[in-house]
Amino acid sequence: MTENRQARLDQRLEVIIGYTLRIGVLTAAAIVLIGGVLYLVQSGAAVPRYHTFHTAATPSDNLSGIVRNIQALNSYGIIQLGLLVLIATPILRVIFSVIAFALERDVLYIVATLIVLAVLLYSLLGHGV
Repeated sequence: MTENRQARLDQRLEVIIGYTLRIGVLTAAAIVLIGGVLYLVQSGAAVPRYHTFHTAATPSDNLSGIVRNIQALNSYGIIQLGLLVLIATPILRVIFSVIAFALERDVLYIVATLIVLAVLLYSLLGHGV
């Protein structure tokens, strides 16, 4: 591959990764905003009762619970979905980086990026192991 062609490929991959990060963060912010507005619509007029203690609603700690909350139009589930999109954004960026390094055939960076991806995924999914 010529240097000029390689430089264009690198530039296109950087642009794609940049757009991925922007779109991911903006999408997550929009979802959280929708969940926040829905929360205010559902619970904003409630009068707080300070003489008794009430625990906060328990958010779901698994994906199926979040999906059930979203289907029920529960604001907590929608906010959690936005946070999941926000967490998934850098993971997607690392996956795109692996693809970019594979296209460049740079084995050292492929291995290093796969280690980063493994650490990210373990930190998210490995808590029960």
